[in-house]
Amino acid sequence: MDLGIKGRKAIVGAASKGLGKGSAMALAEEGVDLVINARGAEALEATAREIRQKTGVKVTAIAADITTPEGRKAILAACPEPDILVTNAGGPPPGNFRTDDRARWMAALEAQLLGHVEMITAVIDGMAARNFGRIVNITSASVKMPVPNLGLSTAARMALTGFCATICREVVHKNVVINNLLPGPFDTDRLRSSSVFAAQQTGRDFETIYAERMAQNPTKRFGTAEEFGKVCAFLCSTHVGFMVAQNLLMDGGHYPGNF
Repeated sequence: MDLGIKGRKAIVGAASKGLGKGSAMALAEEGVDLVINARGAEALEATAREIRQKTGVKVTAIAADITTPEGRKAILAACPEPDILVTNAGGPPPGNFRTDDRARWMAALEAQLLGHVEMITAVIDGMAARNFGRIVNITSASVKMPVPNLGLSTAARMALTGFCATICREVVHKNVVINNLLPGPFDTDRLRSSSVFAAQQTGRDFETIYAERMAQNPTKRFGTAEEFGKVCAFLCSTHVGFMVAQNLLMDGGHYPGNF
């Protein structure tokens, strides 16, 4: 299927590895020029080189912290008129709500909510003026089904979901579409860190917990960044103009509900 986005320009957050990298690669394979962002310059540059070599598209790597005005300014200076924005940021570390102090709460809100709100606000009117825009927020399956010890992440991501549901109908008539992609258990550093935390809390070994989590999924495996990226690219395509403010769960069937 031709996604109809060849020659478009995209900003992809937290793209040096994991789901952000998978999404950036999938967009590049569709002929989309990229500005990719992460805080670690070395890993980000390595990803940029890999995408260029595999796809031939233009890739600009901006090592910056999206939670800061300076970081957002640098990203937008590199791509002032994006057609596509994929918001993404590494989640806060797992923890018990009893020990989540104000500093941890504010860091989570800056990374998972406020930085993304600032980026969306900066680009959405320009998208509307050009009559094309796709915004995909990579959030979490915890928005649909809360996960123990991820209260900071869940609360901040749910707030972003509510914000986007509030604004999306103002711009969809201008072919600007906002949707959310909710990953479940993917084989990423994030999943491994949560398994390490569980091991520390329970005194069990990491390998056992990791294997048990895999076995608990109906697919008997974890998802891959590559397959996640393909779905993200589709949500950025010309074919989703009538799909608005959806929370699309991608979790291998782990969530047991009907809706």
